[in-house]
Amino acid sequence: MSRRERERALLEIVRERDVGTQAELAEALAERGFEVTQSTVSRDVRRLGLVKVPLAGGGVRWARPRPDEASPGARQRLDRLLREEVRSVRPGAALLAVETPPGSAGAVAAALDAADLPGLVATVAGDDTVLVLAEDDEARDRLVRRLRGEG
Repeated sequence: MSRRERERALLEIVRERDVGTQAELAEALAERGFEVTQSTVSRDVRRLGLVKVPLAGGGVRWARPRPDEASPGARQRLDRLLREEVRSVRPGAALLAVETPPGSAGAVAAALDAADLPGLVATVAGDDTVLVLAEDDEARDRLVRRLRGEG
């Protein structure tokens, strides 16, 4: 299982129940099929920006910080990723949804991205739907016509 899947499971765990130690996090992950070491959990906790919050009856639990309480570490990680991993940031104003048979959205999204169609900013694929972000309403309308085979 991938790191992304493990981190998604970790976030579900801290959202669903009170877990106060990294050892408990590792046990909860193991219950979901993720065999991890404490050092892996520690890295995941740091990467996800989890914080310990007090419980009403005493003790603490791991949690995501509230948006207004983002940790300096989380902001530093974002700044580093923006510097090192982001190629560009492009605005888009218009959306369209492209429905596909189940399991086909990823292939359609990849083909749309590779075609480098004018006005297409980005695609996001689910299982059977591709969300397409266009630069503006005019570009969206052109993309709709192109995808429908009308132009």
